[in-house]
Amino acid sequence: MGNCMDKAATVDNNTAYQSKVGSKSSSSSNPSTAKTGSTRSSWTVPSYKESRELPTPRTEGEILSSSNLKAFSFGDLKAASKNFRSDSLLGEGGFGYVFKGWIDEQTLAPSKPGSGMVVAVKKLKPEGFQGHKEWLTEVDYLGQLHHQNLVKLIGYCSDGDSRLLVYEFMPKGSLENHLFRRGADPLPWGIRLKVAIGAARGLSFLHDAENQVIYRDFKASNILLDSEFNAKLSDFGLAKAGPTGDRTHVSTQVMGTRGYAAPEYVATGRLSVKADVYSYGVVLLELLTGRRALDKSKPASEQNLVDWARPYLRDKRRLYRVMDSKLGGQYPKKGAHAVASIALQCIGNDAKARPAMSEVLEKLEQLQDPKYNVTAPQVAHTTPVGFGFPVAGSGRLLTASV
Repeated sequence: MGNCMDKAATVDNNTAYQSKVGSKSSSSSNPSTAKTGSTRSSWTVPSYKESRELPTPRTEGEILSSSNLKAFSFGDLKAASKNFRSDSLLGEGGFGYVFKGWIDEQTLAPSKPGSGMVVAVKKLKPEGFQGHKEWLTEVDYLGQLHHQNLVKLIGYCSDGDSRLLVYEFMPKGSLENHLFRRGADPLPWGIRLKVAIGAARGLSFLHDAENQVIYRDFKASNILLDSEFNAKLSDFGLAKAGPTGDRTHVSTQVMGTRGYAAPEYVATGRLSVKADVYSYGVVLLELLTGRRALDKSKPASEQNLVDWARPYLRDKRRLYRVMDSKLGGQYPKKGAHAVASIALQCIGNDAKARPAMSEVLEKLEQLQDPKYNVTAPQVAHTTPVGFGFPVAGSGRLLTASV
């Protein structure tokens, strides 16, 4: 299976906004995100009442008719996004294009640009890699599951061959852009911890649901940030129902993103929530180091983040060598060691030994205690370490079914 990965067609549906948006500085890699200077949404997301019931399996008609989502016409979304004009474009990826739009807060009808509720409209390419099945999966899951750390899907459009999705607008964009985009202001330690906790809450919610959900594509570009840097998981096109009864896993086609996918899943196609835990550990490493999960611009021994960072995570005296230099040494030594320890457990090769996300969340929340947040003195480095310049993102794994 590992050999198949090298030959597989790759899809990077999350390098999006910055490649096509030009001067839009906070281009995001995901449909419901973008930062547009001082422009902010006039819409405040309502308080979430958690909903974790997800009846399966269901037909397309059942999914669309039973969702609590607005069924938009193509004409509605065309009007809301200024006819999908280039000046409304937020980004582009393997799935298609993402446009900024405006709708009335009460009626959800299209409104004039600059008035009403700001939304992000994802318009799938008919020939794109994210096809109808993933579009329907997104509608299914986000139409049923509601949590403050999951992005809000407002509605959809299924009009002829057109497939679109309408999301809440996330003004701070994706975590990926804040960590890796050239010129981005570095995220301080406190924000990184806040994002890690929010993302952990989202995953824990999915894993602990009555009908367990495996996210399957957890990565920095799928973590979206609101105006207060609250993290929300987005892009549920690859989500999968977890095992039932006494089963420990589900067997499925290997899909996800190189560098984030758990080794046992890539090797066997056996998928469990512990694969999400592994991916979460990789993102923790990205938060610690400022490096991408895979970075071909680095020397061969440093291209894979997990392989490069792992030896340093156990050694408190050497951890500073892999910490993000953009932090300028301004991070709590005790807190950083604790996060490194959690990351090390998450990326363990033995899936069974990895902690549950609920355990990870509990440990991270404890790090909000002031005793973990005494900033260490700045560490002087003779050479910059821990910073990876942006490169083209890695793609989804598309391999044969197992």
